[in-house]
Amino acid sequence: MPTLKDIRVRIKGVTSTQQVTKAMKMVAAAKLRRAQERAIMARPYAAKLSEMLGSLSAKVDTSENPLLSGRSEVRGALVILITSDRGLCGGFNTNIIKVAQRVVNNEYGELNAAGRLSMICAGTRGFDFFRKRGYTILKGYPSVFQNLDFSTAQEIAETASSMYLKGEVDKVVVVYNEFKSVLAPVLKAETLLPISSEENEGDTGGDYIYEPSPSAIISELVPKHLNTQVWRMMLESNAAEQAARMTAMDSATENAKELLRTLNISYNRARQAAITKELSEIVGGADALQN
Repeated sequence: MPTLKDIRVRIKGVTSTQQVTKAMKMVAAAKLRRAQERAIMARPYAAKLSEMLGSLSAKVDTSENPLLSGRSEVRGALVILITSDRGLCGGFNTNIIKVAQRVVNNEYGELNAAGRLSMICAGTRGFDFFRKRGYTILKGYPSVFQNLDFSTAQEIAETASSMYLKGEVDKVVVVYNEFKSVLAPVLKAETLLPISSEENEGDTGGDYIYEPSPSAIISELVPKHLNTQVWRMMLESNAAEQAARMTAMDSATENAKELLRTLNISYNRARQAAITKELSEIVGGADALQN
């Protein structure tokens, strides 16, 4: 049986933990609001860019731009994984890493075994996980979300497109969390390159005269499209991370509250038992003196 002192120590420790988790929940809520606003603001631009690219692609021969045309055989692949820099966010990192492992080991297992699969990891958790297990990490961006900047997304997109154009990879997949709501992030493994045919099936939008030519405009739009898509995915993942952290800290705070309730009951029972024992000893001592 724990003593009163032991229970008091535990109550003090749980109370301190509860204060920390409550503060972390408030911080995550504030960060979520900003991250959610940035993610939502990026969506219309990314969608319109895809729509314009699709409309123009319908008017030209997509084989002229290698980034728009797929390849018959995938002889090399690049997986871009977006995780968080820190933990304490529930199953956020565990779940997305499982998706990345499935993509790497199942969908591209033969390429991975042959050494023709490489990874780019944005976020410390994913970078550490796959680096320790001997996967080929082309580039790592640990602590990227400490100061999230568009230039990082641009660098990742340029690296991916350069490898694709050189023929080093024939498929580029991005694994990330898409923010839908606080309680329901969506795990996604989305093809970045080649730009999927679904994106190219946009509304032709009527008969326009393009100046310069549609091919020239596409050449300008494709890099912007890739940069914007990677940036949007990073913003989505950041918002989903803050939502997961807020939910995890809220759950931890509630668990601490329930544990405190249980500990207080145990403390009161132990204190009552100690008082009853002392009274019994006093009464027993008084009876002994009278006899």
